Amino acid sequence: MSKLLVTIDGEPFEVEFDVPHWNGTAVSLKLNGAPVTVQMPSPTRSLMDIDWIIVDGRPYEIVFDDQLRWIKAYSGIHKAEVRNLEAPVARPQSRDGRVKAPIPGLITQVLVQAGDTVSAGQPLLVLEAMKMENEIRAPRAGTVTAVHVSANQSVARDTVMAEIQ
Repeated sequence: MSKLLVTIDGEPFEVEFDVPHWNGTAVSLKLNGAPVTVQMPSPTRSLMDIDWIIVDGRPYEIVFDDQLRWIKAYSGIHKAEVRNLEAPVARPQSRDGRVKAPIPGLITQVLVQAGDTVSAGQPLLVLEAMKMENEIRAPRAGTVTAVHVSANQSVARDTVMAEIQ
């Protein structure tokens, strides 16, 4: 089961789905724990090629931004954010406190700076990969001794992004 956090105009929605259960015309998913049926043209089409969806029998004309930053519907343009709740988080390859990129992507936010004290699990930065935002969290408590990345910087897998001592 995959889990996403979809935020539309500041309102969060937790979406759970299992891709193999696509029956050719619809997919069953859970929206904030409630079962929902969504029909769309095809699961293999790009979001950019989808111009309608049907949610529990109610049709919607819809346009997606290619970066999933907004969604346009009959009611207007709505700010959107999508985050994979099951995305990997950076863990040091060794116990030396280095936080490495778990996947290649684009740094969209840096939430800490050198000298900050952090607790284990605290978000350090946001890494966007395949149109999904991944919070990279501190693997342990300590003091940030260095931040080697900045916003709008691309990183390769295993790039050292920050160090915690």
